[in-house]
Amino acid sequence: MAKEKTHVNVVIIGHVDSGKSTTTGHLVYKCGGIDQRRLEKFEKAAAQMGKSSFKFAWVLDKLKAERERGITIDISLLKFNTQKYTMTIIDAPGHRDFIKNMITGTSQADVALLVVSAAKGEFEAGVSRSGQTREHALLAYTLGVKQIIVGVNKMDLTEPPYSQKRFDEVVRGVSGFLKKIGYDPTTVPFVPISGWTGENMITATQRMPWFQGWKARRREGNTSGRTLLEVLDSIQPPVRTINKPLRLPLQDVYKIGGVGTVPVGKIETGILKPGMTLMFSPAKLTAEVKSIEMHHQGLQTALPGHNVGFNIKNVAVKNLRRGDVAGNAQQDPPSDVNSFEAQVIVLNHPGKIKAGYSPVLDCHTTHVTCRFAELREKLDRRTGKKLEDHPQMLMSGDAATVKLVPIKPMCVESFFTYPPLGRFAARDLKQTVAVGVIKSVEKDQGSKPPHKAQVCK
Repeated sequence: MAKEKTHVNVVIIGHVDSGKSTTTGHLVYKCGGIDQRRLEKFEKAAAQMGKSSFKFAWVLDKLKAERERGITIDISLLKFNTQKYTMTIIDAPGHRDFIKNMITGTSQADVALLVVSAAKGEFEAGVSRSGQTREHALLAYTLGVKQIIVGVNKMDLTEPPYSQKRFDEVVRGVSGFLKKIGYDPTTVPFVPISGWTGENMITATQRMPWFQGWKARRREGNTSGRTLLEVLDSIQPPVRTINKPLRLPLQDVYKIGGVGTVPVGKIETGILKPGMTLMFSPAKLTAEVKSIEMHHQGLQTALPGHNVGFNIKNVAVKNLRRGDVAGNAQQDPPSDVNSFEAQVIVLNHPGKIKAGYSPVLDCHTTHVTCRFAELREKLDRRTGKKLEDHPQMLMSGDAATVKLVPIKPMCVESFFTYPPLGRFAARDLKQTVAVGVIKSVEKDQGSKPPHKAQVCK
């Protein structure tokens, strides 16, 4: 295998208990990622706790807290291979309380696998007004995940089992709301699977003779197949921007004994190499990269799309945090913004949004409260034409251009220069109230000179 496979990041989303972790665990187990021995260990432990059907999920839910609740809290990264790609799976949490983690995970993905449960009552719960299937799909769309795949899971639990009628019903329901969000349902493959029995995941199913296979319309030509693995193989490889300056939003920062400070994140644009001097924003630190690794293997050049950990000199862990952005200190280094202009769409806000409203903004991996400083113009959602200047307030369904001011330092970029750092979701009242893209940023220039002086000493 001389030529390295293309790297694709898949985020697995869906309502809580739709079977995301189990499905993913099964895939990773079948396509190399876990050995039989670890699975047997998980099986024993799961059985002892009386949750035997969770064994594949345990592959992903490594945290003890999750084991006891059976819910995925942090974002676990695992990789497996299909024929064409090396897939890094980001299993995103489904519970309401964890939607922030889910946003961090989704902002790093190229393709989303939406897992929907076909079991009685579970599908309805997931797509109800308060369910998360809808919200997750919406966030995926806003955060720029253009390709989505739907796995209709738990086909072994429909009544009767493996029921075609139920599958069609779920497909109808999900197509409906995907279309409302902005996806084109003809480009979305729907695959009936069972994450628990492994039905139709790797090999074509025998139990669903009625299933003719999935189809998806693509610009390059139509694709079709039968199993979930074939769908994953049929996705379009993401376009990576190498020629732009480096932008790497941090997902976490670890302190590793004998190594030092290790920030971890996904390279969105540009290239990262050992020996480079990085500038971190909004932390306003510079540091040299000692070494880089991905999935525990050393790398000499890390490219966009790679999820990497890198070791830096002379920076304490406490000075960096999730949401900071690393860039090349010599080439358009990132800086924090005083304010930015964004185009937003209000999704579901029960009241009226006026100037001064301050929800939490989730952009790439950062979560910062931002104030709607002024509502500049109200737009037509469909065409983007201006409807009125300086509206008094915004309601659900409105689109507008607004000026936002972060209440603490935050690094974002305009959507046109660095797309992944220019999309955001606004959360309030435990739900996503608005989504948007950043049109222009006003960078913080004030605090540069003293910093340079420190470096020269």
